[in-house]
Parts: sequence; structure tokens; C-alpha cells
Amino acid sequence: MKNKAWFFVFLTCFFELVWIYGFNIANSWWHWVIIITIIFTDFHFLPRACETLPTGTVYAVFAGVGTVGTVLMDVFLFGGSFSAGKALFIAILVIGVIGLNIADNKDENNASHKVEKEAM
Repeated sequence: MKNKAWFFVFLTCFFELVWIYGFNIANSWWHWVIIITIIFTDFHFLPRACETLPTGTVYAVFAGVGTVGTVLMDVFLFGGSFSAGKALFIAILVIGVIGLNIADNKDENNASHKVEKEAM
């Protein structure tokens, strides 16, 4: 069940990057119709992931991927600049998201062990 939830996280991250890209290239009304459809699709998968995974972890991954993806898209697709400062803060963000995931897994494991001990 968790693998399915992580697949929903992947989908919501993917669709987030697609609509952010769309914001940068849209120049017609029908582009905006597609972008709005993608946004609704994106926000369909986000709560589905939160049904199984901790909401904080899901949102941290969603926001982290969106932030890092947007910076990299800006640099590689739209001529933005990249600096050591940006690299440092991207690394801090990635470390924070990984740390939240590890902490949530530890909390979940401790809670399940506690339930098992109480059942005995």
C-alpha cells in the first residue's frame, strides 16, 4: 500500500513540474486550459498520497521537488543563473526532506512496536 502512496507522490511531483513549466511557456488561452487541468490532476493525487503516508512527509517531498525542479528548470530551460548559494540551499532542502522522511519512519516504527507490546 505504501508503494502505491509513493507512486501518488511521484505523480503529484511530476504534474507540479509540468504545470510550473506551463506557466513559463503559456501564451494562449488554450494553454491555460491545459495548465488548469493539469493543476486539478495534480491536486487529485496529493491527498491520495496523504491517505497512507504522513502528510508532512508528502508535502515536504512535494514542495522540495517543486522547488528544486523549478530552480533547475529555470537554469537549464529558461536561461537562469546558478550559483554556489543556490546549490547549498538546494542541498539543505534535500537533506531536510530526507530527514523528515527518516524521522516519520522512525516515529511510525516506534508506534507500531508500542501497539504490539500493548497487545501482548
